[in-house]
Amino acid sequence: MSSLPVDQVETPGRSARKRAAILAAATDVFLKGGYLGTNVDAIAARSGVSKQTVYKHFGSKEALFIEIVASMTGEAGDLVLGETSEPGDAAELAGYLLAYAEKQLTAVLTPRLMQLRRLVIGEVSRFPDLAKVLYERGPQRALTNLASTFERLAARGLLIVDDASVAASHFNWVVMADPLNRAMLLGDEAIPTADALRRHAAEGVRVFLAAYGTRPGQTDQAKVASRSRRRSAV
Repeated sequence: MSSLPVDQVETPGRSARKRAAILAAATDVFLKGGYLGTNVDAIAARSGVSKQTVYKHFGSKEALFIEIVASMTGEAGDLVLGETSEPGDAAELAGYLLAYAEKQLTAVLTPRLMQLRRLVIGEVSRFPDLAKVLYERGPQRALTNLASTFERLAARGLLIVDDASVAASHFNWVVMADPLNRAMLLGDEAIPTADALRRHAAEGVRVFLAAYGTRPGQTDQAKVASRSRRRSAV
């Protein structure tokens, strides 16, 4: 039997709530003050726990910072990679790609995620693993998923793709490069409106399909070419 008072017993649910409260508070404090400008006392006070409790859950200020980077980037990736039915035929392909592009732009181009990216870039020399975490949980995860999707679409004759990884990179940067760079360098005010993002996404999809899309009558040829490429790669 525990010798602690009832109100101090750490049940799994209570522990999880404390951890979540610390993460939420630390995210606000880090994004506002940066890594060097943040101290654990401020995080503890904001989350309503003791400094010792913060260390109990995360071990160190650095470990907490890394957890925030992983958590925020993973959540954005989950939004992008949520379950979406792939197009049934070529007529649905453009709409499918447009929906994906809009979802990606909307998930990434938020003030908090842009603040996090700037903060991580500013701390790369101090914590090089941070940038790796952000890249692996964010862009790399999205590109790997997109490449797999493009391979399946090419196998069905809906895209003409020699290298799915290259095609995924092209799609990603046609869609993301300009608005992402503007938001990163010019601040939150440069994040486009929803209508502007939709127009940009539509134009990016048009350009991508001009390079990788099939033409009427090419579907069967694309399937044959895809099978041939897979055999030659074995």
